[in-house]
Amino acid sequence: MCYNLIMNELKERLDRLKGELENIWQKINIEDDQALANKLEEEVAQPEIWKNPELAKQKNVKLAKVRDKIQPWLILKLQVQDLNEILELKDADLMQEVQVQLEAMENEFEELKKVLRFNGDYDQNDVILRVTAGVGGTEAMDWAGMLERMYLRFCEQQGFEVINLERLAGEEAGVKTAVYEIRGINAYGNLKSEHGVHRLVRLSPFNADNLRQTSFALVEILPVLETDDDLEIDSKDLRIDVYRAGGHGGQSVNTTDSAVRITHLPTGTVVAIQNERSQLQNREKAMEILRGKLVQMKQEQKAESLDGLRAGESAKWGQQIRNYVLQPYKLVKDTRTKYEETDVEAVLDGEIDGFIDAYLEMLIGSREA
Repeated sequence: MCYNLIMNELKERLDRLKGELENIWQKINIEDDQALANKLEEEVAQPEIWKNPELAKQKNVKLAKVRDKIQPWLILKLQVQDLNEILELKDADLMQEVQVQLEAMENEFEELKKVLRFNGDYDQNDVILRVTAGVGGTEAMDWAGMLERMYLRFCEQQGFEVINLERLAGEEAGVKTAVYEIRGINAYGNLKSEHGVHRLVRLSPFNADNLRQTSFALVEILPVLETDDDLEIDSKDLRIDVYRAGGHGGQSVNTTDSAVRITHLPTGTVVAIQNERSQLQNREKAMEILRGKLVQMKQEQKAESLDGLRAGESAKWGQQIRNYVLQPYKLVKDTRTKYEETDVEAVLDGEIDGFIDAYLEMLIGSREA
């Protein structure tokens, strides 16, 4: 009797897992992704494609991403089928093994469901992270530096690759601007919650009276587009200026006009890069950042195309997304999700997973509403 009860319970759990798996299978279009993977495999297997190395590289990168997405689901589906066949044998000697395997599969399913949060258009893309100090001199630059450290620590914990594109240090502390490219699985999906103005309240270490002071910094999270075709920008809408790069304190970094400033005229969006020695490299990186900025603007303004973008509609300094209070009490609170943490030191040390999870759950709720 006990044996039959346990077997029935295992069968019910397996049937429930199978049903939930089939439901999600349809929602995320695994069949379509599998067809796409098969198509890409055929394309990269053709010798002719390697006459265009850049195209071949793009196809391989896309194939790898599709495989990474569908492979865990394909494996889990096969495991469910295999375990169902074992259960049909009704062999008491296999019951313990079935229990262990089923529990492992249920845990795997829960982990895979978390990945479903990253189903936005650019969630799987790499990221440009840009931190800019607000007005307020050294206090604001120190705050920008604290945020820079927070994100670098978070990326380290996630195993993301971080590339310094440009960093303009403050005269006394912190940074005026810091720009990084971050590469990793679902980098944009993880970090998109951080886009906006961050506000700090603390006793300032930079004034003699040790007064409480409020500082602001702007964090921009911009997706890195896989190809130029992902966002076509008309060349007549661009103004490109070149100038001599300058270093800390105004000294010349080099003796050539390698720095590049690109302005998207319809929106007034400006990107300047002077980090690379080559003008061509700076131009390519500036265009990469500009595309990310325009994509971010499209998402914020819900515009169908670049033609629909309105100038001056990006993040506003007076509308912070998160408050970090160190005095008179300690609290970090997100203004959108209302999620909060009292361990401010841990948050500033890169432990921002709670804020990210709350934001992603909010997005899921808004899509299902």
